[in-house]
Amino acid sequence: MLFFKRGKLKREFDEQLINQYIDTKQEWKKAQMLETLSDDYDLSVSIERKIAESKHLFLLKEARIRKVKMH
Repeated sequence: MLFFKRGKLKREFDEQLINQYIDTKQEWKKAQMLETLSDDYDLSVSIERKIAESKHLFLLKEARIRKVKMH
């Protein structure tokens, strides 16, 4: 009985991880585009891009550790 609950929870959290990964990827791409389109150097835009990149790479690393397959 415990194993069924464990599998269900793993699938549920894996789905959340995939959704967060997709969202952060879009956020990162948007931040990259914003940084390239800005005319002058703005530190806050650069920081936002780096934060988005860090979140994205962290979730990618977590997905590899959990061996999540993204389709």
